[in-house]
Amino acid sequence: MITVLVVEDEEITAEAHRIYVERVPGFRVAGVARSGGDALRFLRHTPVDLILLDLYLPDMHGLEVCRAVRAGGLLCDVIAITSARDLAMVRSAVSLGVSQYLLKPFAFAALRDKLTRYAAFRGEAGEIVGQGDVDRVLGTLRGTGGELPKGMTQDTLDTVAAELRNRPEGVSAQAVGTAAGVSRVTARRYLEYLVERGVAVRFPQYGGVGRPELLYRIPMER
Repeated sequence: MITVLVVEDEEITAEAHRIYVERVPGFRVAGVARSGGDALRFLRHTPVDLILLDLYLPDMHGLEVCRAVRAGGLLCDVIAITSARDLAMVRSAVSLGVSQYLLKPFAFAALRDKLTRYAAFRGEAGEIVGQGDVDRVLGTLRGTGGELPKGMTQDTLDTVAAELRNRPEGVSAQAVGTAAGVSRVTARRYLEYLVERGVAVRFPQYGGVGRPELLYRIPMER
């Protein structure tokens, strides 16, 4: 059983993360901390395997928590959860040993994917024979071994995802296609891919006569 400490200052969000983690087989929440100080005090007497760490805490930055954890010789892993999209912060997180990085808002499926990969990574056993084995193991953890479906590009996917983040009320495939410079059909393919990955949801918008229009959005945490 993989034990997890959830570190999140917002009560409703912390509870949502706790429930999410408990829904993934093989994981158990050992505790919930509402600040960096609470997290460090908890870890002094209760070791855990993994910290689900919000970076914006009321008393200190999450990266400071990471520094304190490493300075204290604790061997737990960290998945950073944040709304920050600063590449410099991502680099800092990686340098402090953060193994995975999950952007808010996210659906349960997105966290489940991270936790499942982490469990598979921890379950690896045996000896490393060559560089290919190293790449495969790290790919298991971070998903670098996966590829987009044929005909899809990462740049376009990032553009589509950015448009979803900018339109929390929902957006049509036509509007996304215009913003991304692709056809409505192509935009819908990317949107449906994000739905399959649990990053986005689709819902109908009823207007005038005729079939309702399908809109897409990133689900808010519940």
